[in-house]
Amino acid sequence: MDHKSFYFTVPWDEVHYLKETLSTMEMPFSIEQKDAIVLEEGQVAFVFPTVSARHYQHLRELFGEEGKLYPEETSST
Repeated sequence: MDHKSFYFTVPWDEVHYLKETLSTMEMPFSIEQKDAIVLEEGQVAFVFPTVSARHYQHLRELFGEEGKLYPEETSST
């Protein structure tokens, strides 16, 4: 995924269900563990690019909360 816009954190035991649901919805996503995001033990992040308002609403309903902004990547020069 080129641009990471926002994410939702979930416990590991919800990953399979959410992967299946998102695949059915044909929603682009990636799953991360402690890369650029600070996560609690046993949590993973479902990361998404910028999506339409309609798709975002579906994601909010699926995850039961607002998405969190993905941290901007910084590069040292």
